[in-house]
Amino acid sequence: MKQLFLVFLCIASAAAQNVVSKEFDYNEFLGYVKKYHPLVKNANLEISKAQANLMMARGGFDPKIEVDFSEKQFKDKEYYSILNSSFKIPTWYGVEIKAGFDNSEGVYLNPQNTLPNQGSTSLGITVPLGQGLLINQRMADVRKAKMQIQLSQAERKLQAVAILYDASVAYFNWKKSFDEVILYEQYNKNAQIRFKGIKNLIQQGDKPAIDSIEAGIIVKNRTLNLIDAQLKLAKAKLELSNFIWLENNIPLELSDELIPETELEFTIQETLKTNDLLNADFSITNHPKINALQSKIDILNVDKKLKANMLLPKIDIGYSYLSEPSYFDQYQFENYKIGLDFYFPLFLRKERGGLKLAKYKIQETEFALSLEKVQLTNKINAQKMEIESLLKQKELVKSLAQDNSMMLNSEERLFSFGESSLFLINTRENNLVSAQLSKIALENRYFISNSELFKIMANLD
Repeated sequence: MKQLFLVFLCIASAAAQNVVSKEFDYNEFLGYVKKYHPLVKNANLEISKAQANLMMARGGFDPKIEVDFSEKQFKDKEYYSILNSSFKIPTWYGVEIKAGFDNSEGVYLNPQNTLPNQGSTSLGITVPLGQGLLINQRMADVRKAKMQIQLSQAERKLQAVAILYDASVAYFNWKKSFDEVILYEQYNKNAQIRFKGIKNLIQQGDKPAIDSIEAGIIVKNRTLNLIDAQLKLAKAKLELSNFIWLENNIPLELSDELIPETELEFTIQETLKTNDLLNADFSITNHPKINALQSKIDILNVDKKLKANMLLPKIDIGYSYLSEPSYFDQYQFENYKIGLDFYFPLFLRKERGGLKLAKYKIQETEFALSLEKVQLTNKINAQKMEIESLLKQKELVKSLAQDNSMMLNSEERLFSFGESSLFLINTRENNLVSAQLSKIALENRYFISNSELFKIMANLD
């Protein structure tokens, strides 16, 4: 009877391991997250927004048509009719080219607005000799908008990597919960079969009745552990479903038929490309965080140049050649209009204060850049050490589980000869379950550690 009891136990163990389901690969899961997750799409929108800002900045150099027309009629008299129209072309270095046509007539026309009967045409240029020549607000806006695209690309990578990291942790927790459920299902079946076998032995008089109480306690404990593990698995599935989407923002729920990748420990480093880092030194020169901070420094440098340019006096000189439309091809340089605008604050306190603030912001960002370089280097080295340590721990706990399994098998063999007790079998099995739970937990730490290294590297390519 004891030998038959052990045969039933082995059959139950084999049946528990015979799971027919479809694997949901980790690499396939990340593909769904990269392509369809709403937050990843939001990260991609940052680049589109930066490109739209660049378009707006370039709009400062668009040619402009301006028309100003005013007319007054009173008691059948035309007091005045004045038309001022112009076509302006802003250029990169603050120079503005302007062509215009003016016409005016009326009884009570202001003498300074008196023009030839056919009107007056003009062609002129305005040149800034102080502020706005080497750099102006329009130039600064375009330069900063171009740099903002580079900044947005770096920030988009960081946002996408953070989402992929959260999704990876959810996947690993799902796998951990799934493995624990499989483990508890297996040993729950073993405990139930053992309980039935003990009851049969008690009926035959081979075992005392108290053994059924002990076997029943194990069944209840295993059932309690299984129910708790199933609850954790259900919650892990729902958490993982937050990251599974299809086109048109359609959310999906994880099917019960899907199971996590069984050979994940052999493929995770290739999927996350952390194996290259572990085998070679990783350069942080092109890291998105470094690129983002460098782009911010470049944007602040443009602001600093603009603030420094404000210390110069504002001197705008303009010249326009005037002619009647029918005589525009006959150059008469004595017909012209010239203007000069001059502006200069005596103390320049506002301008000097703005320049100092711009310099302080650059220094602040440079300090942050230096700190980030050191932190990234140390984080990468620490994460590499953790992964190497976890690999060693995994081997030890794997060996521990094998040893405990051998001890349990030996105890069951002794039990079949009547030289052991149910208490010792349960003790050996508890040690084996603890070792296998530690193995699952260490695997989970190993997976998360690799994903943390992926997050630190921030390498989506």
